[in-house]
Amino acid sequence: MSNLTGTFLPVKNRRHVYLGLLWILLLSGLGLHAQNPLGRFGNFGGGGGGASAGGDTLVHRKADTITLNFRYLDSSRLLKMDSSIRDFSRKVPEPTTWINLGNVGTPARDLIFSPRMQSGWDPGWHAYDLYTFKAEDTKFYTTTKPYTELGYLLGSKSEQFIDVQTTQNITPNWNASFEYRLINAVGAFQNSNTNHNNYRFSSWYRSKSKRYQNFFILVSSKLAASDNGGLQNPSDLDSLAYTNQATLPVKLGNNLARASSNPFAPVITTGTRYTTTSIVMRQQYDLGQKDSIVTDTSVIPLFYPRVRLEHTISYSTYRYRFTDQYIPGIYSLDSLYYASQMNLPYVNPTDSFYRQDSWHDLTNDFSIYQFPDSKNPQQFFKAGASIQLLKGTFDTANLAAGSQITTVHKVNDQNVFIHGEYRNKTRNQKWDVEAFGKLYLNGLNSGDYNAYISLKRLVSRQIGYLQVGFENTNRTPSFVFDRTSSFYYDTTKTNFSKENTTHIFASLEQPQFDLRLKASYYLMSNYSYFTDYYKERQESTLFNLLQVSLQKQFSLTRVWHWRTLVTVQQTAGTSPVHVPLLVMNNQFGYDGSLGFPNLTISFGTEIRYVSGYKADGYVPLSGQFFTQGDTTIRQHLPDIALYLHLRIRSFTAYVRAENLNAMAFGPNGFGFYNNNFVAPNYASPGLLLKFGFFWGFVN
Repeated sequence: MSNLTGTFLPVKNRRHVYLGLLWILLLSGLGLHAQNPLGRFGNFGGGGGGASAGGDTLVHRKADTITLNFRYLDSSRLLKMDSSIRDFSRKVPEPTTWINLGNVGTPARDLIFSPRMQSGWDPGWHAYDLYTFKAEDTKFYTTTKPYTELGYLLGSKSEQFIDVQTTQNITPNWNASFEYRLINAVGAFQNSNTNHNNYRFSSWYRSKSKRYQNFFILVSSKLAASDNGGLQNPSDLDSLAYTNQATLPVKLGNNLARASSNPFAPVITTGTRYTTTSIVMRQQYDLGQKDSIVTDTSVIPLFYPRVRLEHTISYSTYRYRFTDQYIPGIYSLDSLYYASQMNLPYVNPTDSFYRQDSWHDLTNDFSIYQFPDSKNPQQFFKAGASIQLLKGTFDTANLAAGSQITTVHKVNDQNVFIHGEYRNKTRNQKWDVEAFGKLYLNGLNSGDYNAYISLKRLVSRQIGYLQVGFENTNRTPSFVFDRTSSFYYDTTKTNFSKENTTHIFASLEQPQFDLRLKASYYLMSNYSYFTDYYKERQESTLFNLLQVSLQKQFSLTRVWHWRTLVTVQQTAGTSPVHVPLLVMNNQFGYDGSLGFPNLTISFGTEIRYVSGYKADGYVPLSGQFFTQGDTTIRQHLPDIALYLHLRIRSFTAYVRAENLNAMAFGPNGFGFYNNNFVAPNYASPGLLLKFGFFWGFVN
């Protein structure tokens, strides 16, 4: 059933044991009807999966205990691994405030508006950001024993997810880690298969004198996704002629053979391939004061830095390409789609359509730190300068069979920018101050800047933590708005001014009551956006957006909880941005052990409600979400899922039944075809069954 209106109107403990068993049976029964029986919901009230609201850390006890900590590149705080089981998106990239275009791996975006607040060069491809590995997200571990985690998930529509992570200290002061992730799915509709491979390697070395540190990161993401352009006619969901949704006519790649579920032989005839690789090496050398602690058996060296010298070199590549490949006797291009939707000259059905942008980015940075309090490494001043070298190659052609791709343009450019930062996490943990700024002095993005400041204070245990902040960004629009790009299809707009965005925010966190209240105010000018598939526009007048969110856990009993995340957002002024007024995520469930000492179990239901709004459309040829004002997307029913998550020591299992709201009894009898839509012509799938496990062990 369709839900679009606008230009087209298509149609104490025994009882807990019994309840847990009933839930398992219900999920198992649903699994019998699946094709393949084998968001994250916010971080509600801490991380633990048991009755306690506090986070629970990863501790494996055999003959002794493993100690496993990690930090990020731009933070010196050591953190503990969190083994929470309530939030499925901690393991699989499916945040509950995000939507994808049909199945995992397809283009995705956040329902909560969040403009880009980074100045400088940006290639402009963000539809697959959810699935890429990024250098800034890399964890640097330190562990007393080698540790490995294996994860595997199998779902309906031949969905597969594999994740392998391993880390070990080669020496007490040198750690190396590796991670591999595979996302593969055939999809519920024609030409919607995805195949994503991600790799990550990291190394963290510290000298025995504690003066020198070396960080190394290698991340690579190879993403492949077919693009079908959405359904030709959303009302076909109710048609007796298409009882199998996998046969519904689509706009691109129609009548192609159903993709294979083999993750090692992906076939992308009409779709996108996006490859990005980043190599980062950072070296630090500290000047300061040596000290030591003398015990009965040893001398423990200490070092208190006063000045730190830092050099960071990074090299990144980005290649984004769209291909619609003609296959003699099997598949021909839809010339009408290119002419009517993209306003392109006639494309012969027996040609192959090809577009590609490729970038190389080499950046060198030198920075100096000064620590006012040598015994508090969380307080420092930092100043630095960088030079960025950019090289772009742009290919575009309509290719007859057997012809060669020709390079139409190359660009070599550079940026020079300076940056500064101040951080102070006071030793009494009451104040947390962050401030930084960046200014582009010369080059492609000359005049770009961004400034940020945040103050966080523990007011009292009764009130909690109060944070206020401000940021302002002046940035050149992403390079896809430059006519040099192969994905620039609009010839009516040539000059784009710099975007300017001001963001004022405040939040209140009260851990005792599992409460977080947050408000954001955005003021934007020269906002760049796409409309009508290919037209590039810029809103010169000021407009603003107000956003308020409430995150709260209600303890109904000691083990039954209701967690809610509610976001209200509204634009004012002449705004090209369309957002749902209300996005609400609720989780009702049990968190406990059912009386078994080694078991942690969480089961219940998740419900997401999104108010009706003019949702952004998506254009495969440029990989961009675009603003449209004709079609309103409304849910038939809120998105409903049942879940059963459990952990036994270091083994975690997830069983989920998603999109139960798609259940229908007419007009075609019982089935799961009452699909909600997430964008014009793009429907969410029917019932999805997922089973997965993650097993962590000491090598």
